Amino acid sequence: MGSERIYGMAFSAIYPMYVQKAERKGRAKAEVDSIIYWLTGYDENGLQAQIAKDINLEMFFDEAPRINPNAEKIKGVVCGVRVEEITDPLMKKIRWLDKLVDELAKGKALHKIYRD
Repeated sequence: MGSERIYGMAFSAIYPMYVQKAERKGRAKAEVDSIIYWLTGYDENGLQAQIAKDINLEMFFDEAPRINPNAEKIKGVVCGVRVEEITDPLMKKIRWLDKLVDELAKGKALHKIYRD
């Protein structure tokens, strides 16, 4: 799947997949939301507004209040690619979120997921 196609995907379509992935592994929607808040700076109202606006991933990250400065500490492999080696800034943000949700689904504690 090309980058342009991923960027154009609606966040409102991807968000339920993150929640389902976490819930299948016994984690809660609130934990997924917490990860999104930590990474993007959105709060509950901001996140729900973005979902309701049906914006794409590019706009979701462009409109984020602030990307957590500790996000650069996110390392590892997502979809066969090392996150720290991704050079495209938007793709890196998308993969950071993927990686955090993966870690949650694998049972990692929230305080360890947050790189504070």
